[in-house]
Amino acid sequence: MQSKDITELAFSALRERKTRSILTIVMVIVGSSLMVSISGLTGGFTQFTEKQFSALAPNVLFISSAQPLERSSGGFGIGGGGPPVSPKVVLTSVVANNIKNLPSVEDALPNYQGQLTLESKGKSIPIRVFAFDPQKMYVIVPNAEFDEGSVLTSNDPSFLLLAENVARPPGEDFDLAVLGQAVQAKYSFVDESGRQKVNSRSFVVKSILKVTGNPTVDSAGIITPDAANSLMNKGNKYDGIVVTAKSVDLVDEVEAEIRTLYGNDIGITSAQFILKTIKEFISGITSFMLSIAVVALLVGAVGIITTLYTSVMERTREIGTMKAIGAQSRDVLSLFLSEAVMIGVIGATVGIVVGIAGGFVLTAAMTSGGDGPSMNAVFFPQDLAMIWFLSVGLSALAGFYPAMKASKMPPIVALRRE
Repeated sequence: MQSKDITELAFSALRERKTRSILTIVMVIVGSSLMVSISGLTGGFTQFTEKQFSALAPNVLFISSAQPLERSSGGFGIGGGGPPVSPKVVLTSVVANNIKNLPSVEDALPNYQGQLTLESKGKSIPIRVFAFDPQKMYVIVPNAEFDEGSVLTSNDPSFLLLAENVARPPGEDFDLAVLGQAVQAKYSFVDESGRQKVNSRSFVVKSILKVTGNPTVDSAGIITPDAANSLMNKGNKYDGIVVTAKSVDLVDEVEAEIRTLYGNDIGITSAQFILKTIKEFISGITSFMLSIAVVALLVGAVGIITTLYTSVMERTREIGTMKAIGAQSRDVLSLFLSEAVMIGVIGATVGIVVGIAGGFVLTAAMTSGGDGPSMNAVFFPQDLAMIWFLSVGLSALAGFYPAMKASKMPPIVALRRE
């Protein structure tokens, strides 16, 4: 029999048993579409993460105390903290200078952090505030661009830089502040006697920062260290130190030098390490989800075995007639394998289309309604091809046993079957 004849007979057999064939194809579609959607989500998450961390210089390390300097008050709006917890290493100017003088270190930028409430024009908004030398802002935010203003002053106690999303909150019908406007900042804390207190101070908006793509920076403000130290009762104890290595290749060496000084009593994190950790986490979750999709695909394979095996039993006399008029065992084998491959090809092709659509729908649903950066599913041609061949190959493999059973059936026995 010619290949064309085998293909036509296989297609006719599937069409005759339309309901059973469609249900089997749907099983393959479910498995392959799940794998495609998961692949797209993984690609999207990975690209999104890399894009977020591209806003940080690759030669930067973040230093923190091994224990937090203060506990969060748990309140909403004003923020602050409870009584300080003694860290193993207190981050002071001495520590910052010691790190700055290390051979592989380019600079060390100590900073304060805290939660404030800004009040202006009868409106108030909670924001995260970072305090460091404003003239070195590009060390932390290398892609920073100013929407308004650009004067970064280190010794101006009233200096305030606001992210564009803070000055002009998205989705709101008001602007919190404009360039040159004075705003009131409030900081809530618990004193040694356990009483809640509030410090307040006026600042002048000197710069407004364009959206950077870094969610932390895009919802924050920047003030000078002296102003933060006074307003937030820091007592000259820094919350962190941003360290820049002389080159990307020296990041690990810088970490080793700092460990030599302070051992494990100090926390060290780099953008590269965070990105690597997140990618490993995404990879683990993806492997788990893909295993579920593979199970769904295996269920589809079982469906193919059942469908074709039932078909062999129903077409026993037909198989006998084909062999009696000259069909070879390999022709019968090819016929049933062709049916399995057709199921796989149709299921895999439709599954890829459904999976791509599902991936975009899922990412759109996950990022809708928020003010943060959007994320899209990312599909790689090699991954789609691999899933397609896997689905078709598994379908062909599933159809091999029923096809072999049909091909080995003696024509006399087949013709006697009622």
